[in-house]
Amino acid sequence: MAENNNQNQKQINIELDEKTAEGIYSNLAIINHSVSEFVVDFISMMPGAPKAKVKSRIVLTPQHAKKFLKALSDNVSRFEKAHGTIKDYEQPPIPLNFGPTGEA
Repeated sequence: MAENNNQNQKQINIELDEKTAEGIYSNLAIINHSVSEFVVDFISMMPGAPKAKVKSRIVLTPQHAKKFLKALSDNVSRFEKAHGTIKDYEQPPIPLNFGPTGEA
């Protein structure tokens, strides 16, 4: 029976080009949502710089946002089990001004 289930699963080939594989550094994420989507802006802020820039924007359906939340939570739990608790440092609030909030 298990062998039959494996045959029914489709394999997806995922390509990762060299530039995308390098990744983009982000030390701040801003999340907005509407009824139909979640918008996550990944931002790189440098200390003392008066300006920050959105480096990447990801738009998710509510269902995919919830799946992403679960997957990230599971990965953080596994990381902490292997490497210890991740410390959450208090940071002063950052005044943000970069346009209207997300709406669909």
